[in-house]
Amino acid sequence: MAQILASIDRALAPLGPSPRASLDAAATRRIEGWYAGFRHRFTAGHELSALLTAVKRAVARHGTLEALFRSGIGPDDHTVLPALARFVDALRALAPRPCPSLLSSPEDGSACKRLNLYLRWMARRDAVDPGPWRGVDRALLVVPLDTHLFRIGKALGLTRRRQADLATALEITRGFALVSPRDPVRYDFCLTRLGIRPECRSRALEDLLDTGAPSRVGSSETYD
Repeated sequence: MAQILASIDRALAPLGPSPRASLDAAATRRIEGWYAGFRHRFTAGHELSALLTAVKRAVARHGTLEALFRSGIGPDDHTVLPALARFVDALRALAPRPCPSLLSSPEDGSACKRLNLYLRWMARRDAVDPGPWRGVDRALLVVPLDTHLFRIGKALGLTRRRQADLATALEITRGFALVSPRDPVRYDFCLTRLGIRPECRSRALEDLLDTGAPSRVGSSETYD
């Protein structure tokens, strides 16, 4: 956690109290200088500066990132994934260099955990998510799948898949949608926290995962 907080401080410090104003006023070379030598896990400073430059250019063209994202939503879309793919394509085209660790696409088969988490933060408004975007239907959101939610999803019988990939994220989202069709990712935060707890990595849970819990997906049971 200390390393994560240190990286966040390092990423935010150059942007000051108004990140948008700082980006608007900065040339690409200056943004690159801000993050020279930066690294967090597998993300290097040149990727972070490329993403922020893409964001700067996208905001200049579209006004806001929400406007760019909403422009990619089709009337027949059942999830945010088609719009997310278009959003990523647009940002990749505006970035001065590739930033693969920060701009994954559902078209590549990625579960897009970070971007689906970003969309959850933007589209939902409650005690956990700030929800500044008001024009993206939260019913279209896909769970930001990580190893913890994957473990819980298997224990609940929401998936029998063996990889935490995009198909698994969709399967778990459909399971949650049976309970909460208007807001299928509302359980993500609490269940992910549960999955992090040591007892949820116990032998008892592993035995349950090995044998497979009875799936409730597609059952006729009614939920409140």
